Amino acid sequence: MIVRNLIRVLLLAGLVTALPARADECVLPPPPSKIPDGATANEQQMLTAMNTLKEYNGDVNVYLECLDFQARQNRISSNSRDIKHDAAVVQLQSIADRFNEQVRLFKSKHG
Repeated sequence: MIVRNLIRVLLLAGLVTALPARADECVLPPPPSKIPDGATANEQQMLTAMNTLKEYNGDVNVYLECLDFQARQNRISSNSRDIKHDAAVVQLQSIADRFNEQVRLFKSKHG
């Protein structure tokens, strides 16, 4: 019972410290710096890029959740949230599209 309560307290403390205190704490993560060329990349480079993109996707989702939280707390307007949300999603989609194009190229070269 004590251990269960201690775990609950630690989890709650982690959640509270993870919640942003101000609107300017929602920071859009930087996009991956490089997408390999599918025509020349090896399989490991493509897998590394895929994992980096998955991590970036997760980071963007955390950012979007932060914006939603800020809007629910009336720290930013719904309009501001929508603009920032849409810009983040467009950026993510653009990077995913570029990566997918390179994956198709890689598969055409390597079967």
